[in-house]
Amino acid sequence: MGREFWDTRYSEAELTYGAEPNDFLREMAPRIPPGPVLGLGEGQGRNAVHLATLGHAVTAVDQSEVGLARARELAARRGVTLSTVVADLADFDFGAAPWKGPWSGIISIFCHLPSALRRDLYPRCAGALAPGGVFILEGYTPRQLEYDTGGPKEPDLLGTLDELRSLLSGLELEVGRELLRDIREGAHHQGLGAVVQVVARKTAA
Repeated sequence: MGREFWDTRYSEAELTYGAEPNDFLREMAPRIPPGPVLGLGEGQGRNAVHLATLGHAVTAVDQSEVGLARARELAARRGVTLSTVVADLADFDFGAAPWKGPWSGIISIFCHLPSALRRDLYPRCAGALAPGGVFILEGYTPRQLEYDTGGPKEPDLLGTLDELRSLLSGLELEVGRELLRDIREGAHHQGLGAVVQVVARKTAA
């Protein structure tokens, strides 16, 4: 699912996953300390915009300029601003200006990546957090292949809690679970889904 796929999907009249934030992110957002937040694979920006309404300076990264344009429109409607960066996460430099960290929060909500990229990216996320900062993730697990309710069909794009534990070994896991839950997010996440949810904090210096 490359840039052309997402440009096409994000060109649909309706917001692909709706305008409201992910339920898990909404619940866990108060755990993010004050400061800048980075959103990975932010698409049309529903989660980044929510965090901006809470007072965070949010940078949204996605490979689709079409999606990020919709994110900026949503932010304007909500009376907030976003910084947006068009980038492939395989090449994204966490320390480059003007979006240089360290970050109070990094979020990855239904941003499904190849396993080789996960092994590279998630430890870099841990290193880019400020002391006390949190990494928040929700994504589909391999069990999601039993359901026709959203997410990729390639097993390599689906992660597990055990994998995340190993890749975030330098962080303190505050929430770590795999579960089935009902998801209602736009036209493409509808119904019972098998997900992994993680909140991991960098220990304060």
